[in-house]
Amino acid sequence: MKIIFFAHPVFINHQSMPRFARMLAEGMKARNHEVEIWSPNEYFHKYPSKENLKKWMGYIDQYLLFPLEVRRKKRRLGEKVLFVFTDHALGPWVKLVEDNPHVVHCHDFLAQRSAKNEIAEHKTSWTGKQYQALIRNGYSKGKNFISVSEKTRKDLGSFLKERPVRSEVVYNGLNRSFAPKEPNRAGRIVSEKTGIPLENGYILHVGGNQWYKNRIGIIQIYNAWRILKGQEVPLLLIGQSPSEELKKIYGASPFRKDIHFIENASDEVVKNAYAGAKVFLFPSLAEGFGWPIAEAMASGCPVITTNEAPMTEVGAEAAFYINKKPCTEPEVEAWASEAAEVLNTVINLEQKEREFWIERGIINAQRFDQKKSLDRIERIYADILKNCKSA
Repeated sequence: MKIIFFAHPVFINHQSMPRFARMLAEGMKARNHEVEIWSPNEYFHKYPSKENLKKWMGYIDQYLLFPLEVRRKKRRLGEKVLFVFTDHALGPWVKLVEDNPHVVHCHDFLAQRSAKNEIAEHKTSWTGKQYQALIRNGYSKGKNFISVSEKTRKDLGSFLKERPVRSEVVYNGLNRSFAPKEPNRAGRIVSEKTGIPLENGYILHVGGNQWYKNRIGIIQIYNAWRILKGQEVPLLLIGQSPSEELKKIYGASPFRKDIHFIENASDEVVKNAYAGAKVFLFPSLAEGFGWPIAEAMASGCPVITTNEAPMTEVGAEAAFYINKKPCTEPEVEAWASEAAEVLNTVINLEQKEREFWIERGIINAQRFDQKKSLDRIERIYADILKNCKSA
C-alpha cells in the first residue's frame, strides 16, 4: 500500500500524538508499505510574537497554507493511495481527501464534549467552542474511523450526523518495553537517579497537568491516607511541572515533604518507577484510553483507577477501582477518604495476594501488544483501500 499519514505539526509541541504517528508510520514501513508523513511547516508561527498571537499565526500555517500544499502534493500521487489522519483533531483537513480512500484515528473526545457543555469539571471558552466546531465539521466528513476504546467509539457516534461506512476499535499497543523487575532493585535505581529516599517504597502517578488527570485529587487521596493510616510512604508524581493550582494544594499539604514531582524523567526512570512502586494511583476523571494503566500492569505494579470507562476497559478485572471524584467540594473529602481505604488495602496486601494481583495485571496487559495492534490496523487499512470505490 501507499499510505499518507497526516500528523500534527512539530511546532505545537504535542507529545503523545507525534509518538502515535511515528508508531503507525514505522509499523507500516516495517511491513513493506510505502509511507509518507504530511504535516504543516512552520512559516508564520516562527516569527516572534506574544503567545496568544503565536497560536493564531500557527493556525495560518495549518489551515491556510497547508491545504494549498496538500492539493499540490496530491496531483503527483497515483490512484491507489490511503490517507490516514493520525488524530481526529486534524479534522479540518479531512475535506481535502474526503473523496479518496481515508481513515481517521480517534483518541478521545474530551475537548469536543467540553465544547458541548457536557463536562462539568471543565469549561470551554467561546473561541474554543468555535475551534472545536471547526474540528467536528471536518472529521464528520470522514467515512472510516478507528477508535482506541469502546468509550471513544461511542463518543464518536454521538457527534456524527450519519452512520460511518466503518467504525472499528483497536486498543493501543504499548510502544515501549515495559516488564516486571525486582521491585527493591528498581526502587533503588529510581532513588539513585532522583536523589529521593525510597527505602519504604512509594506510591506512583504518571501523567500531565490536564484537568482530567486529576493530579489534585491524587494529593487529596494521599493526604487522607496519611491522616487515616499514618504510614510514611512517599508519593511520586512523574510528569509536567505542577500547575499553579496544584502547587497551592501541594503547599497546603502537611505531608508535602514526602510529595515529589519528577519532571523530564528518562525512560529508564519511568520504567523502574513502575516496577518498583507499591501501587500505581490513577484516579483520572476521563481518558481516551489510559496508557499508564497498561504500562503499570505490564511492569508488575498493582493499579488503582477510576470506575469509569475507558479505565475499566483497560484495567478490566485486574485493577482496583474507586469512584470518580465528585464536582462539589463538600463531597470531595468523603471521596478522598473512601479512596484512601482502597489505597491502604493495596499497599498492605499480603505477599501471596499481591503476587496474585500482579500476575493478573501482567496477563491483562498482554492484550495491549503493539504488534497485534499494528497487524489489525494494517488489515483495516488494506480493506478500506480495497473496498473504496474511488480507489
